[in-house]
Amino acid sequence: MARILVLGAGYTGGRVAALLREAGHHVVTTQRDGGDLRVVLPDTSALAALEGADWRVLWSAPEVEGISALEGKAARVVYLSTTGVYGDHRVVDASTPAAPVTERTMKRLVAEREVLRGPWSACVLRPAAIYGPGRGAHESLRAGRWRVAGDGANYTSRIHVEDLAAISAAAVLGELQGAWPVADAEPCTNAEITRFCCKLMGLPLPPSVPVSEVDETRRADRRVDGSEVLRRLGIKLRYPSYRSGVPAALAASW
Repeated sequence: MARILVLGAGYTGGRVAALLREAGHHVVTTQRDGGDLRVVLPDTSALAALEGADWRVLWSAPEVEGISALEGKAARVVYLSTTGVYGDHRVVDASTPAAPVTERTMKRLVAEREVLRGPWSACVLRPAAIYGPGRGAHESLRAGRWRVAGDGANYTSRIHVEDLAAISAAAVLGELQGAWPVADAEPCTNAEITRFCCKLMGLPLPPSVPVSEVDETRRADRRVDGSEVLRRLGIKLRYPSYRSGVPAALAASW
């Protein structure tokens, strides 16, 4: 039985905590409100309550200020980052170097480096767009918020939250080091995911807007190959494509 800290037990972290508890591990979670410990970054003073030096940690929060509180307590840290750190690279795999172009993603890369140089075994996972019950293009369409970015030709990769949770849990328990892109096996264009979800839910196609008017995270044109981290961790995706993942997400949220 491992002792595991999930810092940020929200949409993804909460699922990782549940998986690890089901497997019999001792799991402590932190949240701003709720969880076993209340942690509001950068204040990590609550982590002083952790006893021992063998904790395995999933750091599921963008900022890592205060991570030094884990020194002498953490044997391993896994940090959830983002494929946004690849910047303008249009095709990404495990060998692609980070090249952030926005302030937000530059900060993420700084955070990654702080985790990787810490006095513990470290791994960084860089997930593509995370979707699942209550979150994703299907939910934005249902709420009337979704707009097609430009002509809809830009590519996006995704990962279902259940698959990301399984990958994260395996990374926490394993010894894989370095930084790895995480995505399913079928990138698709903005137009393709829009048509698919609208047909599935019986909705009209939404209007198009200039790319500059959609959220920063949806402006990229990037296809991500996440197969290497799956191979190294021995994980098989439950939802290798949005074609199976979106219907499952809708079924779970309806």
